[in-house]
Amino acid sequence: MDTVPTTTPKWSLVGPGIVVAATGVGAADLVATLVAGSSYGYALLWAVVLGCVMKVVLVEGAGRYSLATGRTIYEGWTSLGPWTTWYFGPYIVVWGFVYGAAAMAGTGLPLNALLPWLPVEAWGILSGLLGLALVWSGRYGIFEKVCAALVGIMFVAMVMAAALTVPNLAEVLTGLAPMVPEGGLITTLAVAGGVGGTITLAAYGYWVREKGWTTASHMRVMRLDNGVAYLVTGLFVTATLIVGAELLYSAGIAVEAGGAGLLDLGGVLEDRYGPTAGTIFLVGFWAAAMSSLIGVWNGVSLMFADFAGHVRKLPEGDPERGSGSKAYRAYILWLTLPPIALILVGEPIWLILAYGVLGAFFMPFLAVTLLWILNSDRVAGEWRNKLASNVLMALTALVFVAFAANELYDAVAGL
Repeated sequence: MDTVPTTTPKWSLVGPGIVVAATGVGAADLVATLVAGSSYGYALLWAVVLGCVMKVVLVEGAGRYSLATGRTIYEGWTSLGPWTTWYFGPYIVVWGFVYGAAAMAGTGLPLNALLPWLPVEAWGILSGLLGLALVWSGRYGIFEKVCAALVGIMFVAMVMAAALTVPNLAEVLTGLAPMVPEGGLITTLAVAGGVGGTITLAAYGYWVREKGWTTASHMRVMRLDNGVAYLVTGLFVTATLIVGAELLYSAGIAVEAGGAGLLDLGGVLEDRYGPTAGTIFLVGFWAAAMSSLIGVWNGVSLMFADFAGHVRKLPEGDPERGSGSKAYRAYILWLTLPPIALILVGEPIWLILAYGVLGAFFMPFLAVTLLWILNSDRVAGEWRNKLASNVLMALTALVFVAFAANELYDAVAGL
């Protein structure tokens, strides 16, 4: 385990990064990028690139801490004081309850459009139960292969949709010049902040451990894995922006907020290019939603098991703090069963507000705590942040603080 065999092809080592990237790109992120393209053309392409760079920096930091110390990111947080546990505990409980409903509904939308003989709610609940079955055993190998297959499907579907629009590449490149369109600051932040995940970024260190990368000798392959994953993510989200710019912006077509916006796009593709194009896109939409669902069902459950084990004062490395443990499975059930009530009867406004406020502060929390941890003696000198990492992490923290402030304002204004 201490060395990476030189005879193993590098592509076969890539895995946890694809999982974290696939998990992070869900229906809501795709719609935000689609709306950006339909509203501003290619003007916010630079924000897509910036979003990928910020997530690469954060995921690399989480992975570097795990490999350099042999500890989980949650243990790193607890070294900063009990306030981290008081934040993370309520967050992961409330977030999981609301996210479970949102994830199941997100998978139900495309399945209902493809197979309308069951309602959205039924397809969503079935998807949640399928996710439960796939990750219940905690066997990482199977989980990674399923995620990789879903990434392939969603990537092909979105790139196909972008290719059908025959984009003007010279015009695409103009979007790399940083600028914020008038009245588009919040959209810009949403695009940059929404590329590639939130809490699942912190799960990367857990997936690295599940993969068997456990020491600093795996640092190079971890960085390769992370870079390849966000290159794929960047291409995927860029394809989404191209579709929005070429297919919707030029024709003045608006799409709905939320997952329904992707159904609108499927309808536009079908009208313009025929039913096959619409069907392929809906399958890709389902793959994006399903990969996010199973990624959270596995990765965030691993984080919860670690948190619960710490609260119970179990030693690090105890099996009851890992995959397949009682706490791991309890959280999978928490993600799947109670949220069914939210799907069937609607989501109470107080819960949505709590979810929004807690969720908005997670990315600043992650960025700031990584800055703190990776500049301290908690990490050996050679693996601490260098100047470039500090600058990028500080920039990332500032962007997400601004985004969190806006989310908090919206939540308070909605009271």
